[in-house]
Amino acid sequence: MAAILHIRDLTKKFGGLTAVDAVSFDVSEGGIVGLIGPNGAGKTTIFNLITGVYKPTSGSIEFRGKSIVGLEPFRIADMGVTRTFQNIRLFKNLSVFDNVLTACHLNANYSFAEAILRLPRFRTQEKALTAKAEDLLGIMGLLGYRDLIANNLPYGLQRRLEIVRALALNPSLLLLDEPAAGMNPDETEQLMRLIGRIRNDFKLSVLVIEHHMDLIMGVCEHIVVLNFGEKIAQGTADEVSKNPQVIEAYLGTSEEAADA
Repeated sequence: MAAILHIRDLTKKFGGLTAVDAVSFDVSEGGIVGLIGPNGAGKTTIFNLITGVYKPTSGSIEFRGKSIVGLEPFRIADMGVTRTFQNIRLFKNLSVFDNVLTACHLNANYSFAEAILRLPRFRTQEKALTAKAEDLLGIMGLLGYRDLIANNLPYGLQRRLEIVRALALNPSLLLLDEPAAGMNPDETEQLMRLIGRIRNDFKLSVLVIEHHMDLIMGVCEHIVVLNFGEKIAQGTADEVSKNPQVIEAYLGTSEEAADA
């Protein structure tokens, strides 16, 4: 399938430290790709490069055939690339519903005057945006928490709410940064099914960073493995799990594993 995201020789240096070193991979249209590696491997740095938080030292990033290098983060989001964060970044003092509705408003095109005067276009669009927010909460199993303050949600549901808010921006490519962090095994299994459903229902492509190997192996069709900023392997879950370099990166050498 054609690539929606095309990354070639991507490099990011911070002074004398090379955080990402000539990494290349694609995310296919409609695909689910996992980005894995030990802590400090450069995974979140790549997310920050894709979304415009950092500018690459060298290399290229193309989304739907167009370079996004140097664009501001909001421009990249407007093009259809949205993300969640390793550390949850909700509007914690707003309700669950208002968190989603705020994101939905990116798609509103009424004027300030129309809003102040509550003219017909404002009322029509507000009704549609409210319905969209409620639909998204329903799909993700959060409608029953509609009026709860986001900070009072259980941790696993806060993670889910952050995904809903990202979906409210109508992305074509969704970047999930450790979505299962802090979740128990049952919540992780539910999330795995949810990611597959999101891809199918919303016709998205997904790039996911995760340390839960059960989730990565269960949901990703292609996996890219990083270590110390370099790509050391890529392929299917079966191919990656048997790769000696991957085994060494996670477990150390056979001698080290024996001594552990």
